Amino acid sequence: MTDPAFKHPAAPAALAALRPLMGDRISAGPSLRALHGAGESWLPAAPPDLVAMAETTGEVSRILATCNDLGLPVIPFGAGSSIEGQIHAPLGGLSLDLSGMARILRIGAEDMDCTVQCGVTRQRLNEELRATGLFFPVDPGAEATLGGMASTRASGTTTVRYGSMRELVLGLTVVLPDGRILRTGGRARKSAAGYDLTHLFVGAEGTLGVITELTLRLFGQPEARQTLLCSFPDIAAATATVVAALHCGLGLNRIELADRLQMQAINRHAGSDLPDAPALWVELVGSPPAVAHDLGVFQGLAADAGALRQDIAESADQANALWRLRHSALYASRALRPGLKGISTDVCVPISALPECIDRILAVVAETAIPAPLVGHAGDGNFHLVLLFDPADPKETGDARRINARLVEIALELGGTSTGEHGVGLGKKAYMADEHGPALDLMRQIKQAIDPRGIMNPSKIFDV
Repeated sequence: MTDPAFKHPAAPAALAALRPLMGDRISAGPSLRALHGAGESWLPAAPPDLVAMAETTGEVSRILATCNDLGLPVIPFGAGSSIEGQIHAPLGGLSLDLSGMARILRIGAEDMDCTVQCGVTRQRLNEELRATGLFFPVDPGAEATLGGMASTRASGTTTVRYGSMRELVLGLTVVLPDGRILRTGGRARKSAAGYDLTHLFVGAEGTLGVITELTLRLFGQPEARQTLLCSFPDIAAATATVVAALHCGLGLNRIELADRLQMQAINRHAGSDLPDAPALWVELVGSPPAVAHDLGVFQGLAADAGALRQDIAESADQANALWRLRHSALYASRALRPGLKGISTDVCVPISALPECIDRILAVVAETAIPAPLVGHAGDGNFHLVLLFDPADPKETGDARRINARLVEIALELGGTSTGEHGVGLGKKAYMADEHGPALDLMRQIKQAIDPRGIMNPSKIFDV
C-alpha cells in the first residue's frame, strides 16, 4: 500500500496492530477518509488518517485500548451530520465509525423503555416501535444515530413537550479511552445512588469515551393531534403568541418559528403560497376534546397578537405537508445562494428573552449584506440563523463571523447559552470561557482524569 501521508505518526502502527482484528473494516483509503472528515459543517474539512468500522462493544474496547497505548486520537462517528465540526480530525487519528452497531437489543413495552446499539437511527427505532403504540420523540431533523444524538445532547421540534436526550437517556454502555467497559444508570426512572455518570457522557461529544449502547425512555402515541400554521405581521407578534401559549399550559407538541426571509425562501424552494411573513408551525396533542379546546385557545391568542392568517390542517396529509415545509427550511435557505453552505448557528435563551434576542441580532444582520434566514424551536427559546456568506469574499467572511460572535454575546447577556442544539465541537469552543468561567477548568480536570492521554476527540469543546 502506498503511504497515505498520515498526519499522526502513530497511525501506521495502529493500522498494523488493528488489521488482524478488523480485516478490511479498517482502511486508510482517501475517499473513505474524506467522507469521515467533513459532515454538514461550515468549517474546512479535516479527514482522519484511518477509518475503522466497529461492530461490537468488545471491538470498540480493543480499538480504544490499542489507540490509547499508541497515543492515537479517536474520533467517534455516527451518521456524520455534525454542524460544528465534532467529527473533524484536525490532528489526524482514527475515525471510529459506529453506524454498523445498529441492533435494537430490547423493547420493554410494559415499562415504556428500550435498549439499542449506538448506530440505530431514530427513524429505524420508531419503525420498530410502531406496532407497540410507543415512540421515541426526539427529532433533530437529520437521520441521526441515537449514539450521536446522546453524544451531542440532541433535541428538536418536540423538545417543548418531551425534553431532549438529556431527559430521555436512562442508562449507557460506554467504553473508556483505555478500553474499560462501563455501564451507567439503568432502567429505573429515578435513582439517588452515586454520581450521575450517565449524564456526564450525554453531551460530552465523544471527548470522554464512546457510547455503544443506550437505554431510552419511550412514550405512548397521542390519541389526537392538530397542526396549524399562523402568519404574523412581525416577529414580535409571533414570539408574544409563543409566550402566551406556554403560560396557558396548552398541549403543545411542537411550536416552530420562521422569520419573513425564511418564509420567502420556503415558498420559493417548495412552490408554496404561504404569506411572506413571520410564521409559527404548531402541533397540539392530547385527547380529542382537549385538542379541540387548545386549538380554540391558541387561535384566540394568535388573533389577539394580530395574526394575518391561520391555516389549519384538515387531514393527516395536510399536516404532513405543512411539516415538510418546516423540515425543508435549511435547504430552502441554502437555495437563496446556491452552492454556499454558510454558517448554521444556534443559541438558546430563556423564553421571555427570545423576542429581545431576535430583535438585537437581526439589527446586527441588517448592517451587512448577508442573507440570514431565521428558524427555531420557539417553545424552547432556541433558534438558528443560516448566514449565507461567500467564504472566498473576505468582507462577507468577516461579517458572518462577527454576526455569529455577536449572537453568542447577546444570548449570554440574556442568560442563555452559545448553543442549544448543535453542540460545541470546533466551531463554538471559543465561547466556552465566557459561558462557563471557572467551571471550564473543572471540565478540563474531568477530561484529564478520564482521558489522561488525551486521545478522545481532541481539540473539541476546549483545549486542555
